[in-house]
Amino acid sequence: MTTKKSFFAFLNLVILALFIFSNSYAQVEQNKDKNQAKKEVSNETKTFNQNCFKCHGKSKYEYPNADSSKIIKRRMGTNFRIPEEKYYVSNHYNFKCTDCHSSDYGVFPHKTDLFYEEKPSCLDCHSGDEQSAKYRFEQIAEEFQKSVHSTKHSTEFTCWMCHDPHTYKINARSNEDISQTIAYDNAICLTCHADVEKYQLIADKANPNILNKHEWLPNQKNHFNSVRCIECHAVVSDSIVVAHNIQPKAKAVKRCVECHSKNSLLLQSLYKYQISEKMAKGGFFNAVILNDSFVIGANRNEYLNLISIVIFGLIILGVSAHAILRISKRKN
Repeated sequence: MTTKKSFFAFLNLVILALFIFSNSYAQVEQNKDKNQAKKEVSNETKTFNQNCFKCHGKSKYEYPNADSSKIIKRRMGTNFRIPEEKYYVSNHYNFKCTDCHSSDYGVFPHKTDLFYEEKPSCLDCHSGDEQSAKYRFEQIAEEFQKSVHSTKHSTEFTCWMCHDPHTYKINARSNEDISQTIAYDNAICLTCHADVEKYQLIADKANPNILNKHEWLPNQKNHFNSVRCIECHAVVSDSIVVAHNIQPKAKAVKRCVECHSKNSLLLQSLYKYQISEKMAKGGFFNAVILNDSFVIGANRNEYLNLISIVIFGLIILGVSAHAILRISKRKN
């Protein structure tokens, strides 16, 4: 009896050790990724851009009056203010301002005709670029052209409407904290859908109240904090990490089983990048979504499943053999 208890205790320790190892390994990889995410800005870029940030990085700017020694102070318009601290953690952190804007901006006061300068598009730089080919910008552009953002609005609705090139940063590929990715991506949607004035710039109808429109959603607050808008409002793509084909409201996902199942949409969208990275590095993805139990059936590790089946089979075999021996002894 003592031998049997020791055997089962040993099996429990083996299972526990394997479980701890799989999750500890994933945590080490997460910390490694975070350490590699730190950005270094060249001194040349910072020195060059400082002339722009001394005005555009502040809520107010000043300049000397041409006819007197008096200093004129003006308020910097919200659309022209670029927070320096956000710029240097954005995707374009090591760009000089004139890499995208006219060199004529180096003269102050700026020429009035520069106000009509055509804004560069993402594909002006990222199309045909080998370094950014893995991000599939051309396909993203095609998906966007099919979306309601493009088909229902004028050509003025460009990438810039959602992704300010001065502050935007890739989140899904660089942030291991899913909750931060959700908050960051949803904030992009809410810059229009929760801002009456900005919404009216691109739409004739009144801005609908987001909370009222989602009254049907159970545990509304938890859903808003746990998933991105695009999980329910965009067509999932197998080849790009973040979906850009935003659908009309009539085609929004409303069936619980679409997310709360083993084949959850969240595994194809929200957790897509994290899962692929973990599987590529160690064969495990359990730690990525371990704490998100709302994805029913997702918290699995195939290796532990197989080991559990083998151990269960051995236990059944041992119990059966023990029973057969006891029966045979009684007969004798």
